[in-house]
Amino acid sequence: MLGEPKRDRKNERRSATRREIIDAAWRLAREHGLAQFTLRDVAALVGMRAPSLYSHFASKNAIYDAMFGDAWTQFHEYEKSVEADEPATSRAALRFYARVFFDFAVAFPARHQLMNLRTLPGFTPGGQAYAASVATMERFIARMERHGVSGPGDIDIFVAICGGMVDAQLANDPGGDRWSRLLDRSIDMFSDNVGITSEETRP
Repeated sequence: MLGEPKRDRKNERRSATRREIIDAAWRLAREHGLAQFTLRDVAALVGMRAPSLYSHFASKNAIYDAMFGDAWTQFHEYEKSVEADEPATSRAALRFYARVFFDFAVAFPARHQLMNLRTLPGFTPGGQAYAASVATMERFIARMERHGVSGPGDIDIFVAICGGMVDAQLANDPGGDRWSRLLDRSIDMFSDNVGITSEETRP
């Protein structure tokens, strides 16, 4: 019809192929580990020759970069899917934030490694991919401030507790719940330390 914008089908196909490549890389990372797959493995999984892959991603690090941004986008979508369940009281809300991060992280260890650990020598996320993680942290800080935790040091400690509990769970009891069962207790100890001693409701 006249007046309708013309679809860029070539760009749509290219975007769909990039999405397929990223999904294949995630599958290989889950099955073999984050650093154990090759570009040839990815190409074979999507049914193309390795040289054709370079027209979409110039290097393996370029795929990691796309995966990094995609991982933080996935986390944002997960946060949105559960945000209606956020408790109104401050101590419960802090436990909730910790649980959201913990459960997302342990569900896919390779994704957690890419998002939060420096396990790939020579890889640093680019500006666009890194921006997704920065936006997530800004939203997190705003939520923490609503519940009475605003000091940068306090927020850093909270993040370190959550990350440490994830790493302990994955390293020492993968698939189990040893550290998962201790998560609420650790966050309550943090809350006591920063002075959130009641279940009062914050605005």
